[in-house]
Amino acid sequence: MSQIFPIDTVGHDSDVVFDNIGMTFGTKTGVTQAVANVSGVIPEGKFVSVIGPSGCGKSTLLDMVGGLLKPTKGTVSINGETVTGPRRDTAMVFQEDSTLHWRTVLDNVAFGLEVKGVPKADRYESARRMIELVGLSGFEDHRPGQLSGGMKQRVAIARALAMEPRVLLMDEPFGALDQQTRQFIGRELLRIWEKTRNRVLFITHDIQEAVYLSDEVWVMSARPSVVKEVVTIDLPRPRPEGTHTLPRFRELEDHLWELVKVEAEKTLGPGARLA
Repeated sequence: MSQIFPIDTVGHDSDVVFDNIGMTFGTKTGVTQAVANVSGVIPEGKFVSVIGPSGCGKSTLLDMVGGLLKPTKGTVSINGETVTGPRRDTAMVFQEDSTLHWRTVLDNVAFGLEVKGVPKADRYESARRMIELVGLSGFEDHRPGQLSGGMKQRVAIARALAMEPRVLLMDEPFGALDQQTRQFIGRELLRIWEKTRNRVLFITHDIQEAVYLSDEVWVMSARPSVVKEVVTIDLPRPRPEGTHTLPRFRELEDHLWELVKVEAEKTLGPGARLA
């Protein structure tokens, strides 16, 4: 039987706290339990990645923090308040292109502030700051069709940051990018995070990416999922180029792969083995 590692569940009012949450879905064939029992804390200023086998409930976990799904058991709280729906202090970035193709980069980044009713001059000032932060100065008047995939994701990140979220939720945000662009945008995200220090919950299938970006990596078990282990990434920050070559980096990557492999094999059926 897999060992389940306890997580500190005593959070402060400024933390994101998962208190014994679970999620079941009704299907045509019955009821599916996606998440069985997750407790844990994301402290302020921490970057937490979640990895695990396909279908283990990683995105479900993120959607519960974002208020898009309500747990069928337990609660999620942010800043001491139970999450009951989407909140103004959270922002989400998805894998799919979410830019509005008929709007310029400036208007895309300002869109959330426009919805909130922020005056035009103020929202454009904030949008321009975020565009500079993500390295897109000079592209304010471009439309998404004139941008690369990586640039579109930077627009999405800038739009999320313009909302000044206390919690940034990212669901496979680099999954549609080629490996070279993915690594570049990952470095850019760390540069931005070092300045903003938002709490980040980052969903990924890429173990190397999780190690490079995170303070902690939560490894989810096969469904119905629990947090099998929380791995502290004890690499120094800031993390320069070459971090991937450090022996400790490889140790952490290998350990996480072994944990995920065991759970992935459970989903493949009796006798299945991954290399």
